[in-house]
Amino acid sequence: MRRQLPLLTIIGDVGVDLVMGPLDGWPKIGTESLMNQSELRAGGSGGNTALAASYLGAESRLLSAVGNDELGSWLKEQFRPLNASLPACQAPTSITVGFIHTVGERTFFTTRGHLEKFGYEHVRPLLHPMPNAGSIAMLSGAFLTPSLRRSYPRLLDEIAALGYEVALDTGWPPEGWSDASRAEVFGWIAKCDHVLLNELEVANLANHADLEVAGQRVASWLKPGATLVAKTGERGAIGFQQGKRVAFEAVRVDVFDTIGAGDSFNAGYLLARMNGAILQEALIAGCQAAGSIISRFPRRQIRAGELAGLIASPPTTAALSR
Repeated sequence: MRRQLPLLTIIGDVGVDLVMGPLDGWPKIGTESLMNQSELRAGGSGGNTALAASYLGAESRLLSAVGNDELGSWLKEQFRPLNASLPACQAPTSITVGFIHTVGERTFFTTRGHLEKFGYEHVRPLLHPMPNAGSIAMLSGAFLTPSLRRSYPRLLDEIAALGYEVALDTGWPPEGWSDASRAEVFGWIAKCDHVLLNELEVANLANHADLEVAGQRVASWLKPGATLVAKTGERGAIGFQQGKRVAFEAVRVDVFDTIGAGDSFNAGYLLARMNGAILQEALIAGCQAAGSIISRFPRRQIRAGELAGLIASPPTTAALSR
């Protein structure tokens, strides 16, 4: 009998991304700068994770929304080959312009658009009991979807009650971190099985500059058996689980466009977990997925299934722990 594979369900933001660069410094107001490279593509943290899963040869389910304009129709078409449910909100489609700086940093400008209308009423009717054992549902982009954010406590409970493991990637609050937003996020974390943040988010959530201390503080909010991952960019990733710390030092990859690296990591990590990988193996799979995907430009030229071998059987020998 054929084994029923777990399914990754992604609940989060999708939008139109325009990536440009490289940019050396910031231009003065009223001037014009010429960029050597650009790409218009489907994006958003939820969208990037679903696309990454498809590159890795896995089926996922994407629950999000688009705007009721031509860009919304274009965005729906980009996700048409995937298992995506994208109802239209009564608002223009959100657009993000990402500038890649020569120093390796990025600057984003995002219009509010349909993401502020995307809410619980779009998601809940599409959620069904866990299809197969080991399935994971991930929520991402909380701070870009304020209407859905207000329903997070309820939604997290309902996802778990439907049988899924719950994963969370909050993103960065545009208004900055505050005591209120920290308390809110800690409430979410206590309900999750996998918490996937970047190192700056971990440090600011814990309100401590030292990542090791910050990681332990955030991990103290985890429920028993749950995992916190701190994504450390080109250096790799660190995992905290049941009082233990595991790290993977990634091989450096020279890339132009690092947008979506964390989302690609999420896909590799979660797919590996659903494949039965332990924490060390999943960290490696996440880093390998991110490095392989962001090293391609233009990103839209990656074919579905092209990177399937990365998560089939992740190695363990390169994982470092202390």
